[in-house]
Amino acid sequence: METEDSPWGDVPSRSSPSTNTTKSIETEAPDFVPKPVQPTSLSPTSSPRSPAGRGPRTPRRVGAQATRLEAVDGSLGPLGPLSDNGPTQSEPEQPPKPPSKEQSVPGPNPRQAPSTSSSMSKSMLDSVDLGDEDASATSRTRYPGPGQPPFGATEGSRRQTQPSVSIEQAARPSFDITVGDPHKVGDLTSSHTVYQVHTKTSSKAYKQSEFTVSRRYRDFLWLYNSLHSNNPGVVVPPPPEKQAVGRFDSNFVESRRAALERMLNKTAAHPVLQHDGDLKIFLESDTFNADVKHREHKELGLGENKGMFSSIGFGSGGGGKFIEHDDWFHDRRIYLDALENQLKALLKAIDTVVQQRKGLAEAAGDFSASLHALSTVELSISLSTPLEGLSDLQLRVRELYDRQAQQDVLTLGITVDEYIRLIGSIKQAFAQRQKSFHSWHSAEAELSKRRATQEKTLRSGKTQQDRLTQLQADVSDGERRCHQARLLFEDMGRLMRSELERFEREKVEDFKSGVETFLEGAIEAQKELIELWETFLMQLDADEDGEPFFRPHAISPAPAKPKEERAQGSSEESTEESAATVTAKQEE
Repeated sequence: METEDSPWGDVPSRSSPSTNTTKSIETEAPDFVPKPVQPTSLSPTSSPRSPAGRGPRTPRRVGAQATRLEAVDGSLGPLGPLSDNGPTQSEPEQPPKPPSKEQSVPGPNPRQAPSTSSSMSKSMLDSVDLGDEDASATSRTRYPGPGQPPFGATEGSRRQTQPSVSIEQAARPSFDITVGDPHKVGDLTSSHTVYQVHTKTSSKAYKQSEFTVSRRYRDFLWLYNSLHSNNPGVVVPPPPEKQAVGRFDSNFVESRRAALERMLNKTAAHPVLQHDGDLKIFLESDTFNADVKHREHKELGLGENKGMFSSIGFGSGGGGKFIEHDDWFHDRRIYLDALENQLKALLKAIDTVVQQRKGLAEAAGDFSASLHALSTVELSISLSTPLEGLSDLQLRVRELYDRQAQQDVLTLGITVDEYIRLIGSIKQAFAQRQKSFHSWHSAEAELSKRRATQEKTLRSGKTQQDRLTQLQADVSDGERRCHQARLLFEDMGRLMRSELERFEREKVEDFKSGVETFLEGAIEAQKELIELWETFLMQLDADEDGEPFFRPHAISPAPAKPKEERAQGSSEESTEESAATVTAKQEE
C-alpha cells in the first residue's frame, strides 16, 4: 500500500533493502511522501508555505521539467514561490521598469532558483532559450539607470561642455603690455629714447594689477640677456637690432616701439619666462638701475652664477668641434638655416617695395608743386581752378603713399624681421646645448681620470686610508657632476623640442595674421585712392556742364524789407547812379 500512495513509485528504490526500516520511516514522517504531489496540483494553499516548512526539496525536483511547461502563465513558478515575498502578483507594486525588461522577463528568472544537482541544471538549460536570454541581457545594458541621461546625449553634453582652452592655459596669469609715448631725453652727448611700459596682469606675484614704468632700449637688451642666461634651452623673444644712424627718426622710433611691445607680450605669454624674477623686476621696479646692481652684487657675493650650471662647468667654453648625433636636431638646424636665408631675402624685397612707395610719394609731392605753380600763372579761371584742385589731390596721394609704406613696415616687415631675430635666438639655444654636451663629456673625462688614479693607488698596495678616502670622495663628486651634466643635456634636448614646436605654431599664426593685415591695408589704400580720383572726375564733369567747379556754400536769403524801405532804397540807388554818370562826363 505504501507504493500506491507515491505517484512515482520511487520510494522503495530510494530506501534501504529492509522493508521494516521503510515502514518505520513512513509511519514516523507521514508528510514526507505526499509532499512531492503538491507542486503538481498547484493549489493556492501551498503558496504561503515557508521554505522551512516545505522540508527537503531534493526528491521532488525530478519532475520539475513537466510542471515547468504547465505553469508558464501562472502566478507561481514551476518550483513554487522563490522567496518569502509571496507570489509574483505583488510585482506591480514595485517601481516601474523599462519596457524591454518587462518583455524579456515575463516571469521569474529560472536562474535565480537554487540548484543542487547536475540533472536539475541540465533540465533547466534544456527548457530555457538561452539565445533569447542573451539578447534580452544585451538589450538591457543599452538603457541607462533611472537618474542617468541617455547614452547618445552623454557624448553631446560632453562635447558641449568641453572647455575652449586647456586647464593649464586657464590657470596661467594673463598679461597685457603696451609700450608707448616714446620721447627723446638727455643732451647732445647722452640723448636717448625713453618708452612708457604699461602692464595689466592677473598674476598674484605683482604688487598691483596695473602699473607703468619708464624704460630705455638698453633695459630691454638687459632683460633679453638675463632671460637667456637664466633659462638655457628656451627660445627667448629678442629685441630689435641697434641702429646708430637715424635712431631718432619718427618712422624708426615707431617700428622699434612696436617691436619692443611684441617682445614683451611674447615673453610674458611664455609658460616658463613669465615666472622669471628678472621679468618681474623689469616690469614693476621703479628703481630699476639700483635693483639690477643689487641683484648682480648679490649673485657675485654668493658665488651662484646661475646655480647648477656653474657647478658642472656650464659657463666654461666648449671643447672641440661638436658633431650632432641626433637626426632630428640636425634636420632642424638645416631647416632653420634655409628659413633664415629666405626670410632675409623677403625682408630685402619688402624694403625695396617700401622705398618705391616712398619714391612715389616724393614724385606725387613734386607733381603737386608743379601743378600749383602752373595754376598761379594761368589767367583763365576755368583752367587754373582744376589745376589747383589736381595739385591738392596729389598732396593727398602723397600722404596715402607715405602711410601705406609705413603700414607695410609695421605689418609684414616687422613680422619677418622678428622671426629672423628669433632664429638667431634659437641658434643661441643650440649653442647652449652644445656647451652642455661638452660639459658632459668633460665631466666624463675628469671622472675617468679620478677613477684611474684611485685604481693606481689601490694597486700600489700602500695603506694610505686618508688618501683612499679622498680619492673615493673625488670619484663620488665626479660621478655626481657627470650625472648632472648628462641630465642637463637630456633635459635641454626635450625642452628645445617643445620650444621648436611652439616656434612653428606661432610662426604660422603670426605670418597668417601679418599677411592678412598687409592685404587689408593695401585694399583700403587702393579704395581710398580710387575714391579720390572718382570725386575729382565728378567735379570736372560738373564744371563742363556749366556748374561751378567748387560750389560755394549756400547763403541764406535776407529777410524781406517793408515797402517804404524798398522805395527809399531804390531812390538812393537812382541818386547814386545819376551822380556817377555826371562824374564820368566831367572826367571826359
